[in-house]
Amino acid sequence: MTASQSTASARGGAHDPRRTAVGESVSPRRAGAGGYDDDRPPPVHFAYDPWTWQEIAHLLANLPVSLFGFTYVMAVIVTGAAMSVTVIGLPLLALGLAGARLIGRFERGRARLLLGLRIDEPSPLPVQRAGGPLSWMWLALKDPVAWRTVLYDVIRLPWGILTFTVALTSMFVLWPVLPYLARGLANADRAMVRALLSPSDELERRIAELESDRGVVVDTAAADLRRIERDLHDGAQARLVNLAMGLGLAKEKLLEDPDAASAMVEEAHGEVKLALQELRDLARGIHPAVLTDRGLDAALSSVASRCTVPVKVTADLESRPAAAIEGIAYFTVSELLQNVSKHSRARSASVDVWRTEDRLLIQVWDDGQGGARLDGGSGMRGLADRLGAVDGLFVVDSPVGGPTTVTAELPWRERG
Repeated sequence: MTASQSTASARGGAHDPRRTAVGESVSPRRAGAGGYDDDRPPPVHFAYDPWTWQEIAHLLANLPVSLFGFTYVMAVIVTGAAMSVTVIGLPLLALGLAGARLIGRFERGRARLLLGLRIDEPSPLPVQRAGGPLSWMWLALKDPVAWRTVLYDVIRLPWGILTFTVALTSMFVLWPVLPYLARGLANADRAMVRALLSPSDELERRIAELESDRGVVVDTAAADLRRIERDLHDGAQARLVNLAMGLGLAKEKLLEDPDAASAMVEEAHGEVKLALQELRDLARGIHPAVLTDRGLDAALSSVASRCTVPVKVTADLESRPAAAIEGIAYFTVSELLQNVSKHSRARSASVDVWRTEDRLLIQVWDDGQGGARLDGGSGMRGLADRLGAVDGLFVVDSPVGGPTTVTAELPWRERG
């Protein structure tokens, strides 16, 4: 796989479940509907089937439901807006908009039940992060979901009167063509619900991505802290404790047995060297000094020199990216080269890093046995999650028998 092919695959070919639109409207199949395509309403029938009766029930319920919604808007929303110059006006308006969200939820449920229209619920207001009553009130006042529900309730009253009248009259006068009338009016209802009550696909998708990415970042940071704590406790800390005990014993024997004390001091000196080496290794695992001082090219060359197979490193970067992006790129390549050393049985490997517009691209190739997968237990899934947390992409092309090409994309951010 070439670099351009990998990039194209990363951007369009790989299926990412988090890229699915959150607010997609689908008409699910139902028994008794005669079988119909998921993207269209069911075909109309002359006979009165259960599906037609559901639509008629929805049209008859439009009048009482729309009358309640219109009355709520006039009594609460309009009153709150008119009194917004007073102390209680804006809080009343904010509470009214919160209530409008509940009306919208009821209408979406009614459309799902009677019209077979699947409308996902919008994301709730971030009340826990509001920080106080004033912040919550501001969130409620600028809530687009609530305002679209208000608009829906205003325009629904004349429509509810029309659909109720037509459906009720047709049951007695135009009953032979009522299935066709019901289908046409129900389709108009579906269009209104989709237009005004469905969440914004792009916005909701982005919110879902950010919420997922935030969880990944928090979990990754917690895991890194636990790893550092474990390494300190089991490594350098234990050696320093032994060093303190050895020096204490040497101090006691200094006058009684100088030769034994000298041997203890010599042993303690060796412990100091080992503890310093472990601390250096730990610091390199947190953020290597060569990356800070000399950049990605030198840091990747250092990583490649520790790989068990020959690795050719090519870094075509005119400038350095932001420190966070540089660190993620470094640890991504480091993890991939560790996988090459442990699992690939390769004879050679290469690392290519370059910039394309606003993206930093990384490609790691080896001529090993292949078979690498995101769920293969080699840390690939964790790498994909880490890159996804910063709007990156991660694509693995590793057929059985090799070769393996891993392509990673990161957003390019200028170094501050």
